[in-house]
Amino acid sequence: MSADTVLPDDLVDAAQRAIDANRRAGRRVAVAESCTGGLVSAALTEIAGSSDVFEAGYVTYSNDAKNAVLKVSDDVLETFGAVSVATAWAMAQGALVQSGADVAVAITGVAGPGGGSAKKPVGTVVFARAVRGADLADVYSDAKLFENTGRGGIRLQAALCALELLLPEEVPEP
Repeated sequence: MSADTVLPDDLVDAAQRAIDANRRAGRRVAVAESCTGGLVSAALTEIAGSSDVFEAGYVTYSNDAKNAVLKVSDDVLETFGAVSVATAWAMAQGALVQSGADVAVAITGVAGPGGGSAKKPVGTVVFARAVRGADLADVYSDAKLFENTGRGGIRLQAALCALELLLPEEVPEP
Protein backbone atom coordinates (compact mmCIF):
# COMPACT_ATOMS: atom_id res chain seq x y z
CA MET A 1 0.00 0.00 0.00
CA SER A 2 1.23 3.47 -0.81
CA ALA A 3 1.21 6.26 1.73
CA ASP A 4 -1.60 7.95 -0.21
CA THR A 5 -4.17 5.17 0.11
CA VAL A 6 -5.45 2.54 2.47
CA LEU A 7 -6.29 0.24 -0.44
CA PRO A 8 -3.91 -2.48 -1.66
CA ASP A 9 -1.71 -1.45 -4.59
CA ASP A 10 -3.00 -4.23 -6.84
CA LEU A 11 -6.57 -3.00 -6.35
CA VAL A 12 -5.64 0.61 -7.11
CA ASP A 13 -3.64 -0.52 -10.16
CA ALA A 14 -6.65 -2.50 -11.45
CA ALA A 15 -8.90 0.53 -10.90
CA GLN A 16 -6.44 2.73 -12.79
CA ARG A 17 -6.51 0.32 -15.75
CA ALA A 18 -10.33 0.28 -15.71
CA ILE A 19 -10.58 4.08 -15.55
CA ASP A 20 -7.97 4.62 -18.28
CA ALA A 21 -9.46 2.01 -20.62
CA ASN A 22 -13.02 3.29 -20.22
CA ARG A 23 -11.87 6.88 -20.67
CA ARG A 24 -10.22 5.89 -23.99
CA ALA A 25 -13.38 4.03 -25.00
CA GLY A 26 -15.57 7.00 -24.07
CA ARG A 27 -17.61 4.92 -21.64
CA ARG A 28 -19.14 5.78 -18.28
CA VAL A 29 -19.27 2.96 -15.73
CA ALA A 30 -21.43 1.96 -12.78
CA VAL A 31 -21.12 -0.82 -10.24
CA ALA A 32 -23.69 -2.66 -8.16
CA GLU A 33 -22.05 -4.24 -5.13
CA SER A 34 -23.24 -6.58 -2.46
CA CYS A 35 -20.51 -8.71 -0.83
CA THR A 36 -17.77 -6.22 -1.75
CA GLY A 37 -19.59 -3.52 0.20
CA GLY A 38 -18.32 -0.58 -1.86
CA LEU A 39 -14.75 -1.80 -2.30
CA VAL A 40 -14.93 -1.51 -6.10
CA SER A 41 -16.38 1.99 -5.87
CA ALA A 42 -13.69 2.96 -3.37
CA ALA A 43 -10.97 1.69 -5.71
CA LEU A 44 -12.40 3.57 -8.69
CA THR A 45 -12.69 6.82 -6.76
CA GLU A 46 -9.11 6.43 -5.53
CA ILE A 47 -8.06 7.44 -9.06
CA ALA A 48 -7.71 11.18 -9.64
CA GLY A 49 -10.03 12.27 -12.44
CA SER A 50 -12.25 9.19 -12.15
CA SER A 51 -15.33 11.41 -12.10
CA ASP A 52 -15.22 11.66 -15.90
CA VAL A 53 -15.66 7.87 -16.12
CA PHE A 54 -17.29 6.63 -12.90
CA GLU A 55 -21.00 7.43 -12.94
CA ALA A 56 -22.36 5.63 -9.86
CA GLY A 57 -21.86 2.91 -7.30
CA TYR A 58 -24.69 1.13 -5.55
CA VAL A 59 -24.09 -0.89 -2.40
CA THR A 60 -27.17 -3.05 -2.05
CA TYR A 61 -26.30 -5.48 0.68
CA SER A 62 -29.78 -6.59 1.71
CA ASN A 63 -32.43 -8.10 -0.54
CA ASP A 64 -34.69 -5.16 0.32
CA ALA A 65 -32.03 -2.75 -0.97
CA LYS A 66 -31.51 -4.81 -4.14
CA ASN A 67 -35.25 -4.59 -4.74
CA ALA A 68 -35.73 -0.91 -3.82
CA VAL A 69 -32.63 0.58 -5.42
CA LEU A 70 -31.84 -1.70 -8.38
CA LYS A 71 -35.36 -3.05 -8.96
CA VAL A 72 -34.32 -6.70 -8.59
CA SER A 73 -37.67 -8.45 -8.41
CA ASP A 74 -38.84 -10.32 -5.35
CA ASP A 75 -39.49 -13.30 -7.63
CA VAL A 76 -35.83 -13.44 -8.70
CA LEU A 77 -34.58 -13.10 -5.14
CA GLU A 78 -36.98 -15.71 -3.76
CA THR A 79 -36.55 -18.18 -6.61
CA PHE A 80 -32.78 -18.01 -7.15
CA GLY A 81 -31.45 -16.30 -4.02
CA ALA A 82 -29.25 -13.25 -3.59
CA VAL A 83 -26.15 -15.15 -4.70
CA SER A 84 -27.18 -16.23 -8.19
CA VAL A 85 -26.60 -15.44 -11.83
CA ALA A 86 -30.19 -14.20 -12.09
CA THR A 87 -29.71 -11.73 -9.24
CA ALA A 88 -26.32 -10.51 -10.49
CA TRP A 89 -27.78 -10.02 -13.97
CA ALA A 90 -30.74 -8.06 -12.55
CA MET A 91 -28.38 -5.96 -10.42
CA ALA A 92 -26.23 -5.08 -13.45
CA GLN A 93 -29.31 -4.18 -15.51
CA GLY A 94 -30.68 -2.12 -12.62
CA ALA A 95 -27.41 -0.21 -12.29
CA LEU A 96 -27.49 0.59 -16.02
CA VAL A 97 -31.06 1.84 -15.84
CA GLN A 98 -30.65 3.82 -12.61
CA SER A 99 -27.33 5.44 -13.52
CA GLY A 100 -27.45 6.04 -17.24
CA ALA A 101 -23.91 4.57 -17.49
CA ASP A 102 -22.68 2.72 -20.58
CA VAL A 103 -21.50 -0.38 -18.73
CA ALA A 104 -22.30 -1.82 -15.30
CA VAL A 105 -20.80 -4.65 -13.31
CA ALA A 106 -22.59 -6.38 -10.44
CA ILE A 107 -21.06 -8.47 -7.65
CA THR A 108 -22.94 -10.65 -5.16
CA GLY A 109 -21.56 -13.47 -3.06
CA VAL A 110 -20.71 -15.17 0.22
CA ALA A 111 -17.65 -13.58 1.83
CA GLY A 112 -17.91 -15.54 5.08
CA PRO A 113 -16.93 -16.58 7.56
CA GLY A 114 -20.55 -17.78 7.87
CA GLY A 115 -23.47 -17.78 5.48
CA GLY A 116 -22.22 -20.48 3.16
CA SER A 117 -24.07 -23.65 2.22
CA ALA A 118 -23.33 -26.88 0.39
CA LYS A 119 -24.53 -25.31 -2.87
CA LYS A 120 -23.01 -21.89 -2.22
CA PRO A 121 -19.97 -22.27 0.03
CA VAL A 122 -18.01 -19.36 1.46
CA GLY A 123 -16.05 -17.87 -1.43
CA THR A 124 -18.87 -18.18 -3.96
CA VAL A 125 -19.16 -14.91 -5.85
CA VAL A 126 -21.34 -14.19 -8.87
CA PHE A 127 -20.63 -11.43 -11.38
CA ALA A 128 -22.57 -9.89 -14.23
CA ARG A 129 -21.72 -7.20 -16.76
CA ALA A 130 -24.28 -5.35 -18.85
CA VAL A 131 -23.52 -2.92 -21.66
CA ARG A 132 -26.01 -0.28 -22.77
CA GLY A 133 -27.46 -1.07 -26.18
CA ALA A 134 -26.14 -4.63 -26.26
CA ASP A 135 -28.54 -7.48 -26.83
CA LEU A 136 -29.07 -10.08 -24.13
CA ALA A 137 -26.54 -12.42 -25.73
CA ASP A 138 -23.84 -9.87 -24.86
CA VAL A 139 -24.60 -9.90 -21.14
CA TYR A 140 -21.80 -11.61 -19.25
CA SER A 141 -22.35 -13.54 -16.05
CA ASP A 142 -20.22 -16.01 -14.17
CA ALA A 143 -19.95 -17.66 -10.78
CA LYS A 144 -16.55 -18.15 -9.19
CA LEU A 145 -15.44 -20.02 -6.12
CA PHE A 146 -12.54 -18.11 -4.61
CA GLU A 147 -10.18 -19.70 -2.13
CA ASN A 148 -11.38 -19.01 1.39
CA THR A 149 -8.63 -16.61 2.44
CA GLY A 150 -10.93 -14.95 4.95
CA ARG A 151 -13.61 -12.33 4.48
CA GLY A 152 -11.21 -9.58 3.43
CA GLY A 153 -9.38 -11.86 1.02
CA ILE A 154 -12.57 -12.97 -0.70
CA ARG A 155 -13.82 -9.39 -1.00
CA LEU A 156 -10.47 -8.32 -2.49
CA GLN A 157 -10.46 -11.18 -5.03
CA ALA A 158 -14.03 -10.30 -6.01
CA ALA A 159 -13.22 -6.60 -6.40
CA LEU A 160 -10.22 -7.39 -8.61
CA CYS A 161 -12.36 -9.61 -10.80
CA ALA A 162 -15.07 -6.94 -11.07
CA LEU A 163 -12.53 -4.32 -12.15
CA GLU A 164 -11.28 -6.66 -14.87
CA LEU A 165 -14.86 -7.02 -16.10
CA LEU A 166 -15.04 -3.26 -16.53
CA LEU A 167 -12.29 -3.36 -19.15
CA PRO A 168 -13.66 -2.88 -22.67
CA GLU A 169 -13.02 -5.81 -24.97
CA GLU A 170 -11.24 -3.65 -27.52
CA VAL A 171 -9.55 -0.55 -26.19
CA PRO A 172 -7.62 1.75 -28.49
CA GLU A 173 -4.09 2.32 -27.24
CA PRO A 174 -3.13 5.88 -26.27
